Amino acid sequence: MSLDLPAVIADITASMASMEDRGQVATYIPELATVDPAQFGIAIVTADGRVLTGGDADTGFSIQSVSKVFALTLALGKVGDQLWDRVGREPSGNAFNSITQLEHEQGIPRNPFINAGAIVVADVNLGGHEPRVAIGEMLRFVRYLAGDDSITINEAVAVSETATGFRNMALANYMRAFNNVRHPAELVLGSYFHQCAIEMSCRQLALAGRYLMLDGRHPGGGRVISPRRARRINALMLTCGHYDASGDFAFRVGIPGKSGVGGGILAIVPGRAAIAVWSPGLNASGNSCLGTLALEELARRTGWSVFSPPDEGD
Repeated sequence: MSLDLPAVIADITASMASMEDRGQVATYIPELATVDPAQFGIAIVTADGRVLTGGDADTGFSIQSVSKVFALTLALGKVGDQLWDRVGREPSGNAFNSITQLEHEQGIPRNPFINAGAIVVADVNLGGHEPRVAIGEMLRFVRYLAGDDSITINEAVAVSETATGFRNMALANYMRAFNNVRHPAELVLGSYFHQCAIEMSCRQLALAGRYLMLDGRHPGGGRVISPRRARRINALMLTCGHYDASGDFAFRVGIPGKSGVGGGILAIVPGRAAIAVWSPGLNASGNSCLGTLALEELARRTGWSVFSPPDEGD
């Protein structure tokens, strides 16, 4: 039986609109505290090139930690597997900005998707340049992936994060004491905060994630990364992409995904679809409340899961 994706998206969008518990917006970044939690968007790009959307799929939002997927891709392109000498690959089991875990592990972050790991990745991508060079490279890369030169950085969000990012400053300086951050902390964080402040819609984000659906290929031609590296990034998204709720997300959804405190989630069904959902209200783990529920319902309705047989859900 063929899958009626437009009907599935319409049903999910209607269901999310009726939800009373929409979570709480992130308040520790002032610019995010003002976002309307009533919004919900979903976009799916399929392997055959279809783009299907629902709700507020064309409304821009701050992708925040979803940017760590693209930053990791760039860093691996620069230093390859040497990156894993400085960053681990295990789930953290702790808050995304934990200092105590970093202290226990002597300045080596548990994985590249917690804040400490992402700061090391930003240090790699800085590469001896001024932050504006690294920021420009990141923005060009995301635009290339999405095929959309209109993607920008929300400067107000970047300034807001810089003014309040004391915990991230502590993490960066602590790792610098172990020589795991090689550039001055303020330069690394300048790049990192701007990376997190990239603004995209669900449509743009799903389009940017296509290379991870397509085994590392860009749908316009050429290769972004090797198939092996694409599979490994997807594996990290599944095991570490939702902080200390990653296990629960894998249990309930079964799809590699990376969340951000702006309320976005990028999810990848290898060989089938790149999915972006957004709703700014967060659950207790700091992941989009409605976004998580929507992806769980999508996986149930489609049969999409990395744990399902290849023909199930088609």
